[in-house]
Amino acid sequence: MIGHFTLFLLLLALPSRAPETAPLADTYPRQPGVDAVHYRFQLVLSDNNDEITGEATVDFRFTAAGVRLVELDLASVNAGKGMTVTEVTSPQGAVQFQHTSDRLRVTWPTAAAVGERRTVAVRYGGVPASGLRIGNNKHGERTFFSLNWPNLARQWLPMIDHPYDKATNEFIVTAPVKYRVVANGLLQEEIDNGAGQRLTHWKNSVPIASWLNAIGVAQFATKHFGNARGIPLQDWVFHQDRDKGVATFEVPTRNAMEFFSERIGPYPYGKLANVQAAGLGGGTEHASVIFYGENSVTARPATNLVAHEIAHQWFGNAVTERDWDDVWLSEGFATYFTLLFTEHYSGRDAFVTGLISSRTRVFATEQRMPGKAVIHDNLADMRQVLNQLVYQKGGWVLHMLRGQIGTENFWAGIREYYQTYRDANASTADLRKIMEERSGQDLGWFFDQWLKRAGSPVVDGSWQYNAAAKAIEITLAQTQPGEAYRLPLEVGVTATGANGVAQTRIEKLDLRQKQQRFSIASEVAPTGVVLDPNTWVLMQVTFVAR
Repeated sequence: MIGHFTLFLLLLALPSRAPETAPLADTYPRQPGVDAVHYRFQLVLSDNNDEITGEATVDFRFTAAGVRLVELDLASVNAGKGMTVTEVTSPQGAVQFQHTSDRLRVTWPTAAAVGERRTVAVRYGGVPASGLRIGNNKHGERTFFSLNWPNLARQWLPMIDHPYDKATNEFIVTAPVKYRVVANGLLQEEIDNGAGQRLTHWKNSVPIASWLNAIGVAQFATKHFGNARGIPLQDWVFHQDRDKGVATFEVPTRNAMEFFSERIGPYPYGKLANVQAAGLGGGTEHASVIFYGENSVTARPATNLVAHEIAHQWFGNAVTERDWDDVWLSEGFATYFTLLFTEHYSGRDAFVTGLISSRTRVFATEQRMPGKAVIHDNLADMRQVLNQLVYQKGGWVLHMLRGQIGTENFWAGIREYYQTYRDANASTADLRKIMEERSGQDLGWFFDQWLKRAGSPVVDGSWQYNAAAKAIEITLAQTQPGEAYRLPLEVGVTATGANGVAQTRIEKLDLRQKQQRFSIASEVAPTGVVLDPNTWVLMQVTFVAR
């Protein structure tokens, strides 16, 4: 499964944690007036045990007056695992801190002014319960890989662990010299201390969401394979899989970078690294440093997987959902843009095949999860954040939006959406507003029925030719529970002309009622009538001649 879905299945076994304050949007406790600007993580890793030692320096900007308290997420010790904070300091004065119930609360003696910047340094250590996987890869070699999705960064990094507050970051990792370290951003330095340890410093100057902070530490083979649109491309794979890594990543990476850069806008980060990682399946699209499951590295190009994860660099990473209820803005986009990538490189037939496969998954998921819509309703349980609806149905919503407003308006709206919300956060309402402005259409009905309503339309219909009236008579019924959907539909009419050549024309219908009849003029009896011949509408259809 592409994206996070395999990782999502693993997360089902994790316990949930109740929200600590009254719900705000998706129940995460926002901090009005507090903006985390930059994280600097200094970490020491060892082969002697699984304990990490860290110092996190966090820079804040205050957007409201009177703030003295900031809160960071950081796992407390439970059953021998978790983090212990030993010291918190600040250049802006002595601070008090309290670390309980997975929250680190830091208080200054005086309140901050609007626009003021303050910094805290947190010294801590412990054994991560999750978030940072420490263990052997498939070759039996020890590795360290971050697995923060969706809210597990707090298990080993003190931070505001929610997508709403994006910040720049850097990692300074000290580990045994046999390891190579990869992380977000650009490499600043590598220093061997002469005592068997190496310090590696990566710095990312683009704001990213908390769970996108990533490190990978292993005995890597590293290959730099040129640039795409000026962006350095890299492979980081286990040294035993060096040749397989080349075959897996390099062609689809270059193709995806070229296509998405051309159609959407400039790539948002300073490099793109493909990393073979232990402990996950599929892929996870950390900003500029994508992790792929170790078994994904084969002797064949992982075309769709690579396209999906690279699409996320634009949508999910650069443009990030404001809260978890709108996670389809990440996964639905990556799913559909993988299909658009397929349409560009492999043709329309391959694109439609992907749409049909995706549609089948939607219907199966809706049967298994009745009552679920694409947009979550004030989501509190992170075990429920992902399902096939946010991927497959979310992708179909974008496809139907393209059909509703036209391909030219769709791409213009996509580019504006990216340009407007790049390195920031967006909501479904933000996307709707831009698409309405581009198309000149009121799309409230469209977004409501496809994203907020559970289920999909079921259409039963038939057609016959009325020779006396020289018309094709079509009867359609929506048989799904509840109200009728508004369905702009195409009908393909095939007839044989006087020259003996069969020709197909497209007619358009507007189905808005549970039962509706239509008449299409036709001088001759058609040889075939097909509903939705170009695969634009997500619906279950039975349509026959009578």
